[in-house]
Amino acid sequence: MKRWYFILLIPAIIGCSKGNEKYDASGRFEATEIIVSAEANGTIMSLEIEEGFKVDSGSSLGYIDTAQLYFQKRRLLESNLAVKARRADVSKQIAVLSQQIKNLEIERARAMKLIQSNAGNKKSLDDINAQISTFEKQIEAQKSLLVSGNLSADKEGAAIEVQIAQTEDLIKKSIIKSPISGTIMVKYAVKGEFRAMGQPLFKIADLDNILLRAYVNNEFIQKLKIGDSVEVYTGFDAQNTRTYKGIIRWISEEAEFTPRNIQNRDQRSNLVYAVKIAIVNDGFIKIGMYGDVKFY
Repeated sequence: MKRWYFILLIPAIIGCSKGNEKYDASGRFEATEIIVSAEANGTIMSLEIEEGFKVDSGSSLGYIDTAQLYFQKRRLLESNLAVKARRADVSKQIAVLSQQIKNLEIERARAMKLIQSNAGNKKSLDDINAQISTFEKQIEAQKSLLVSGNLSADKEGAAIEVQIAQTEDLIKKSIIKSPISGTIMVKYAVKGEFRAMGQPLFKIADLDNILLRAYVNNEFIQKLKIGDSVEVYTGFDAQNTRTYKGIIRWISEEAEFTPRNIQNRDQRSNLVYAVKIAIVNDGFIKIGMYGDVKFY
């Protein structure tokens, strides 16, 4: 009796095992990875990170030497002050000529009264009018010259202010910040090294919110839409398999051949659609691991 019981139990175990391994799609886990590069030229004065460190988005992680940029900004500020000092006060510059015209206008009024009383000389009135006309032309010419000089100074000052803004932007970019919240994957530079603009400093990845890029055949793709919930499995055997809830975030619009490193339940030569499934990582999922999917 015991012998028959043992024989019947083996098919039952095999049947359960096969049922657990039957998934609708398979793929590999990936994450949003960003290589952060230097945005300014100079020596790294500080870079307080290590591989495996978790950092927040926008947090300052170090800085590149800004001494030369600081001196450049100081020089530009002084140049801007010198340019502003060159601007002329038009009203003050023509004040003397304006006062002379006022004096002549008083003389003209007196001359006109004398002429009206037949006690004045018309030539004197003509001379006064000529002088007033001359001074008015001088005022117009001086105004034009001063306004032109001020306009030139304003344009020069505006150009310097643009340079100041550019310098301040470079100083700001000399501060090394994290673009996302995530984990430092690779550190490419250390304190004391010189880095040119564009050279890599470190790689960061968001491991808390990870993606499974799975490949689905025509049988299932027509039933799926973005936002659907699925079950994701990962592990090497039944004892170590972990189950996660996933949400479909992206579905490819075109079919492709199954990648060689993906073991799909259909033959590799079959056309499949790539699907990205978002999963909240509990720390056990690693980039590059394989995962399986069952659709509800």
